Parts: sequence; C-alpha cells; structure tokens
Amino acid sequence: MLLGGLLVDPMVSLMREQLGGEAWLSMDGDMAVSQWGRILGMVGYGLLPLLGLLMGLAILANLFQVGFLFLPDKLAPDLSRINILSGLKRMFSITSVARLGFGIFKILIVGGVAFVCVWSDRDRVVQMIGLELPQIAFQLVDIILWTALKIGVALLILALADYAFQRWKQEQDMKMTTQEMREEMKNLQGDPQILARRRAAQRQLALNQLNSAVPKADVVITNPTELAVAIQYDPDTMLAPVVVAKGAGVIAQRIRRLALEHGVPIMEKKPLARALFKEVEVNQPVPNQQFAAVAEVLAYVYQLKGKQVPAPPNAA
Repeated sequence: MLLGGLLVDPMVSLMREQLGGEAWLSMDGDMAVSQWGRILGMVGYGLLPLLGLLMGLAILANLFQVGFLFLPDKLAPDLSRINILSGLKRMFSITSVARLGFGIFKILIVGGVAFVCVWSDRDRVVQMIGLELPQIAFQLVDIILWTALKIGVALLILALADYAFQRWKQEQDMKMTTQEMREEMKNLQGDPQILARRRAAQRQLALNQLNSAVPKADVVITNPTELAVAIQYDPDTMLAPVVVAKGAGVIAQRIRRLALEHGVPIMEKKPLARALFKEVEVNQPVPNQQFAAVAEVLAYVYQLKGKQVPAPPNAA
C-alpha cells in the first residue's frame, strides 16, 4: 500500500518496453548484457525500497530479541553440524515435533484466514465476469492485498505468541534441576552428608564439654529458662571466676539438667545472666564490672553449702 507504486511503475514501463515497440531481429553479446543490466536496474529500483524496509525490520527485530552480538567464531566450520546421528536426534526430538506441530498450526491459520477472506468476497469475484480486463486486475489486486494484510496480522499474533513461548521455554531450560542444585551446593559448600556428620560431631563435642564442665561449676546463673551460665571459681588457681559453660534454649536446658543431676546450685539472676551471656566467652574470666555481682552470688552459694567464703576475686 505504501511502496507499491514504486514497484508497479517501473514494472509497467519495463513490460511496455520489452513487449512493445519493434521486434529485435538480432541480438549480440553486448546488447544482451546491456538489456540484462537495464532490466535488473529497473527491477532493483522498484524492489529496493520494499526489500530494504524488510531487511531493516528484520535487523531491528533481531536486535530487540538478543541485542548486538559479534560472533565471528560462528563462521568457523563445525563438523558436528553434519553429524548424521546428531541430525537424526534433532529431527526426531520433542522440540522438532513441537515445531512441526506449530508449523502445521500456522498453515491451518493462514489457510483459514485466506479462505474466510476470499469467501467473504465471493460476490465480487462472480461479478468480475462482466468487467473489463483493467477492472478485473484492480479488483484482484485489492482482494489479494487485503487478504495478505489479514494473513500478516494473523501471523504477527502467532509470532508474538511463539516469541513469548520461546522466551519462557528458554528461561525454564536455563533453570537447574534438583540434581543440578544438589551438585552446585555440594561444590560450593561440600557434601551435605559430610556437613551433617560434621555438625553432629560438633554438637556431640559441645555436649561432651558441657558434661565435663557443668559438674565442676560452683553455680549456674539463669534467666530463668532462656539463658544459663555456669561459673567456676578456685581462689588458689584463678584470679577471677571463669565462665565454664553457657547456652540458650536447648543448651540452657541441658546445663540446668546437668546442674540438678550433680547438685550444682542454680540461681535466677536475669540481668547478671544476660550480661555474662553477652559479654563473656566460655573459659574466659568475669569482667571487672561484674565482679561484685558474681562475688555476691558465690558468697551466697558458699554459705548454703556451709563452706568458707573465698576471698573476693582480684580485679587486677
């Protein structure tokens, strides 16, 4: 509709020139080359705008889909592309069957649209019997043009649907399977079974440390159920009380249970338990700011046991 005039006018002039006028009685090589070049020039002049527009749209569509890619290695020969077995696998794969089915579907759509268009213009086709030849040509061009436009719209809709499906399929194909995820995690973090055994060994080691440290403690300070801190103080070997075990949640329950089993006093001191749990690591002495509160607890515990109260811890 837009560029048809540029194509029709040169073709009309070419046909008048070639089919009209005086007949050629002789033809030598130079004349044949000259005429052939003239014909190509006139046809090219008519086709260049249309073909140039199509090529530009094709380039824009490719850039829109994948962007600009410079891949000179694609020009190198690839023997795998002529492998018969690989070719047969591609031909009889699920993807090929799906493409074949979609191609047949497109043919049916195009045929259906063309049939509906022509069938709707059947009265015009019948009336052409009484028209002159130029009028018949005009009517046929009009019918063919609008039929082609409607087919083009149908193909555009199918192309957009196919593009959306291919984009979705590509994203799905790029996703890793469950087995690939396991292999990826194994490569990044190690074998999950080995990690599980390692964590179990670490838990067992921590429980063994609790089993050996809590019975030696002089007192367990709690919060009352969330936190538990076990403290040991020996004035002969220690400059200050030492946190021999601490924990929260399940570990705190384990510390309290061991304390009850071995007769270690349990005292509820919420602020002190929170401060010791936050500030002091296991096997580290109590900080200076907590000396007074810890000394008070130890004094009370020694009095309950009927033992002599040890000298206050040396802040130095």
